[in-house]
Amino acid sequence: MKTLTDHLSQYAAYHQDGRNVATHFVGIPMIVVAVATLLSRPIWMVGDLPLSLAAIGGLLSCLFYLRLDPRFGTTMTLLMVLSVAAGYWFAAQSTALWLGAGLGLFIVGWALQFLGHHYEGRKPAFVDDLSGLIVGPLFLVAEAAFHFHLRMEVKTAIDARLGAPAQPGGRKAVAA
Repeated sequence: MKTLTDHLSQYAAYHQDGRNVATHFVGIPMIVVAVATLLSRPIWMVGDLPLSLAAIGGLLSCLFYLRLDPRFGTTMTLLMVLSVAAGYWFAAQSTALWLGAGLGLFIVGWALQFLGHHYEGRKPAFVDDLSGLIVGPLFLVAEAAFHFHLRMEVKTAIDARLGAPAQPGGRKAVAA
């Protein structure tokens, strides 16, 4: 099984341009909420628990994140709960609003991803390894942590694998 450093290093290799990372900070959350929204219908009641494919997928994702790293996994679990809750809220609205929001967020989120990879000049990570689809949100949490100088031992390990320069963010300089 790949480690946290393995996953984040592989993903980071496809995300060295600051503009690409910036588009991901908007696009990935949109996609996560979109998927949670679209998978929140139908809802089945299991006792008093409303269950949907969004809840099942969210739970499985959280188990992956928690097994990979308990600290990042806890943050990812909180974010996944919020995403699924948003999906449930949209699912409780009219069909037009539910479907429009889900599809709209999905399309715009992916458009931002591909715009970022245009800047990067490299295809998205998931093209070579489907695990990039689940690692993307974790990458954003890690990048946010690194920005606030948290978990710097993880950042140092990633930078060592990538041969990244010892500068804040470890990113390529972006021309003004």
